[in-house]
Parts: sequence; C-alpha cells; structure tokens
Amino acid sequence: MTGFVIWKLAEIIQFPGMNLSRLLVAGLALCTAGMLSAKIVTKPVAYEHGGVKLEGWLAFDDEKVAAAKPAPGVLVLPEWWGLTEYPKARAEQLAKLGYVALAADMYGAGVTTADPKKAGELAGQFYGKPLMAERARAGLDQLLATGLVNTGRVAAIGYCFGGAAAQVLAYSGAPLAGIVSFHGSLVPASAEAAAKNHAKILVCHGAVDPFISADEIAAFTKSMNEGKFDYQFVSYAGAVHAFSNPGADQIAKSTGLPIAYHKAADKRSWSHMRTFFNEIFAVKK
Repeated sequence: MTGFVIWKLAEIIQFPGMNLSRLLVAGLALCTAGMLSAKIVTKPVAYEHGGVKLEGWLAFDDEKVAAAKPAPGVLVLPEWWGLTEYPKARAEQLAKLGYVALAADMYGAGVTTADPKKAGELAGQFYGKPLMAERARAGLDQLLATGLVNTGRVAAIGYCFGGAAAQVLAYSGAPLAGIVSFHGSLVPASAEAAAKNHAKILVCHGAVDPFISADEIAAFTKSMNEGKFDYQFVSYAGAVHAFSNPGADQIAKSTGLPIAYHKAADKRSWSHMRTFFNEIFAVKK
C-alpha cells in the first residue's frame, strides 16, 4: 500500500497548479484509505448447549488473522444482562488488536434483559453450579471450532457475572493461557480447581465496589495463594461495580443500582489486559 501511495502522489505532482496543501490532503486521503482497507468481520454464530439454542458474536480482522496464521483467540463472557451490545463491542475492540474474539451467549439466543430482578434470576441459574463452566466452555469450543484460532494461545475475559464465569472456566481445566475478570464476582478456588487450572489470572477490581466485601476478597486471595495460582489482583481507586461499561451511568439511573462508569479505571484495566496478553501469548500487540 505504501508503494501505491508514493506512486499516486508522484502522478498528482505532474498536474500543473496542484499546490502543496492539496497535495497533502490527497496524500492523507490515500494513506487513510490504506489504513481502512483492513476489514473487521462480525457475524452471529449459532450453537447449542444442553438443549438450549445459543447465538454468540464473532469478530476478527481478516487481514491480521490471515497474517497471523492462526491468531490468538479471546472468549468474551458478558455481564448478567446477557449478550447485549456491550460485550459485542468489546469483541470488536479485541478484533482490532488482531485477536479472534467470540462474545459468548450464556442464556439463550436473543435472551437479554434491562431488569435487575430478571438478570438476577437468569444469572442465579449458574452461580455455584457446574452449568456456569459448562456453558462458558460451549462458547470456548465454538471459538476454537472457527479454525481461525491458535489453540495454544487462547484467553477468556469476562465482565461482572462474566468475570465469575471466566474464573470457573479456568478452574474446570479449560485450555486457556489466561483469564481476565473485570469487576467480576469473586469465586474462591478449591484444591481440585488449583490442580486442574492452566491459566494465569488477572483480576481488575473496583476498589470501592459495594457488591464485593472485604471478606470475599480475602477468601479469594487466600485460595489463590494456597493453590499457588499465578495471579494478579489490581484495584482501581474510586471505581465501583461495572466501572468499564460506558453505559453504566444510564443503567444506574434507570435501575437505581450502585454502579458507575469510571473512565480512568476503564482505560487502565484495558491497558493492563493488553500487557497481560502480551505476556501469556508471548507476542507484541
């Protein structure tokens, strides 16, 4: 593409009356066209688990994936609202970084809610039950089945409910290099989980999250230490639950939930995730 731009600029220079400003604008337009040539592919992915029809959301950059042969993969596990636009947007962000991302469906095709009571009922089917890891694993299997992913370089990230799902998926022995939990519920690991786990763990936590008690943090970190997990626990000052979701403030207004978007924590946690991925995938992004 660079050679084409140089050739095209040389062609433009040949025209009399073409001033420098017009030349620069033309060059910028051509360069921009080159940068935009990469295509982010997004599409729904139908699958099934336990008799429940599911529909995930796949995202990847076709040029970067073709160059990687195959690319690292990331499973995105959603908040308790279901597979809304937010986890889909995160999958697309990951695609722009060169990852193949699948936002998983935990509840069923088209099942989402904006009602906290309903969300609690939907998520309540999973907490403390094998179904949470099993349903998350169904999404992971779909990501691996795309044929686009390097099966030795796969991670899972999750938000709130999805953060807990990422943890138990790792504890189940799933083939993950690492997991990242963003403002997720904390699930202490059993000795059995420690024996099965292959993943490094990054927990991105709001330091003043009212949903997570000091006792819960202590129990989680105790299990991490006793199980000799390779983990990082990062707290972000001033951040509460759902700190990474730009729509959290609007959700708080409509539901009364004590959640809020925190721009600094969002930016820092995403940066920490990228550094973590560089480590576990042993590549520069």
